[in-house]
Amino acid sequence: MLIGLWIRDVVLIEALDLSIGPGLTALTGETGAGKSIILDALGLATGARAGAGLVRRGAAQAAASAVFAPATEHPVWDLLEEKGLTYARDEDLVLRRTLSADGRSRAFVNDQATGVGVLKEVGDLLLEVHGQHETVGLLDSRTHRPLLDAFGGLQPAAGRVAARFAEWREARTRVEELNALAARANAETEELSLRLAELDRLDPREGEETALAEERAVLGAAEKSLSDIASAREAFDGLSTRLASAARTLERARERAVAAGAAADAPAVKRLAEASAAVDRVLIEAQEAESVVDLAADAFEFEPDRLEKAEERLFDLRGLARKLGCSVEELPLLRTRFAERLLAAETAEATLKAAEAAVAVARKAYMVEAEALTAARREAGARLAAAVMAELAPLKLEKARFQVAVEPLGEDRAGANGLDRVAFEVSTNPGAPFGDLGAIASGGELARFALALKAALASRSGGPQPLMIFDEVDQGVGGAVADAVGLRLRRLASSAQVLVVTHSPQVAARADAHWRIAKAGEGERLRTAVEVLPPYDREEEIARMLAGAQITDAARAAARALIGA
Repeated sequence: MLIGLWIRDVVLIEALDLSIGPGLTALTGETGAGKSIILDALGLATGARAGAGLVRRGAAQAAASAVFAPATEHPVWDLLEEKGLTYARDEDLVLRRTLSADGRSRAFVNDQATGVGVLKEVGDLLLEVHGQHETVGLLDSRTHRPLLDAFGGLQPAAGRVAARFAEWREARTRVEELNALAARANAETEELSLRLAELDRLDPREGEETALAEERAVLGAAEKSLSDIASAREAFDGLSTRLASAARTLERARERAVAAGAAADAPAVKRLAEASAAVDRVLIEAQEAESVVDLAADAFEFEPDRLEKAEERLFDLRGLARKLGCSVEELPLLRTRFAERLLAAETAEATLKAAEAAVAVARKAYMVEAEALTAARREAGARLAAAVMAELAPLKLEKARFQVAVEPLGEDRAGANGLDRVAFEVSTNPGAPFGDLGAIASGGELARFALALKAALASRSGGPQPLMIFDEVDQGVGGAVADAVGLRLRRLASSAQVLVVTHSPQVAARADAHWRIAKAGEGERLRTAVEVLPPYDREEEIARMLAGAQITDAARAAARALIGA
């Protein structure tokens, strides 16, 4: 619902702030007073095409803001998310646009800069304009199918069709992928077999390159290392014998001292004992060191051709890796993948047959749902056509005929929306062929036809309704026809917000709110003003619309009768 409109420097409007309520709001005033400027400003705020002529003379730029309060389930929130615009579903939505005197414009949604195209997409979800020159939405045949589905309560069936189509499409995609894989596999089976045989022969292992490189480095240094170890080993020759001899000599010296009568704890005897023990320890350490050196020498004892074999293995691995365009470390994984691809090629035929069977099952499920939806759409189309036809005669469109065309598209054009194209078609004269809604020549007729269609759709459409604007829908009619227009607008406004620009007292009398548009000032200071009429002034305005310049008591009485009807 539109709750506010803020206008600055648009044509004859210098500054205007309007609050809009629910239901039906009528805009009246003398011809040329500026009623259309209000709609132009609203169009500016919601992304409609706008030229520099909208900028008030002498002003640098025109600006307009429209404040909406959409329901939390309104699709506009999903659109904002898709466009990357921040929002809060429990807050108002503000659309704003500025237009400079040189024709450049800037667009904003909730004070976030965006493109005019995005602003229009948002605006198209929030309001519809039905007037002398355009009927936004209804002239676009892409809107007819969802409107018919809403009227017929067919959204669940349409949802099932979309789901079945997605399953069918996924199954077909799987077959296409398998066919492509099979074609590639057949072309490369021989090469894969050769490559896999090479890999099997080499049997590459994870981490092998690093291990071989380290081994080669060690083997390359082994000869020099063995020479160094041999030199170290020579230092131990006779060492153990000399140390053992020294230990025995020291022990005999201690024993002689004791035999000569020296006490065991005499300092000289204790020193001899300590020296003997120290030499024993050195002897033990020397023997252990000699063993470790021998072990080190053993570690460098390799097969005579071990270095050659390691280098050959490393050369083979790196050569195959270059040939296959990968690293040596990737060879084991590549071997596994080649084996899997060969296996897939061997089992591809069976897999493909199973996938094709799944396509047939998915297609059948889709066709059953889609054909049922087509039948339901035709039945709902007949009911909608009858409902619209019932609305046409009271609106002085008794010669017009309306039908809902549900045309088969063929399986090759099947889609998520079903197997048919839905179009609202009209014939304006007896015997004339049916054509699209744009074939209606008169702007007034087009607006009244839109009203008839909206009135027929309103009771069954469900979901959030956009703001609907009818611009002089009563053009060229009066009396009972104008009253019929007013009644339908009032009925439509019971479930949606409606603005109507009208010259008909019968229409204005049905409104919940009444704005009078008038010009004030003179010359270059001429300005358009909007007055929200209280009950008495509203009665006077409707009396003026009935009587003209001279308002009579009879006109006032007639106005009261219309308002109370």
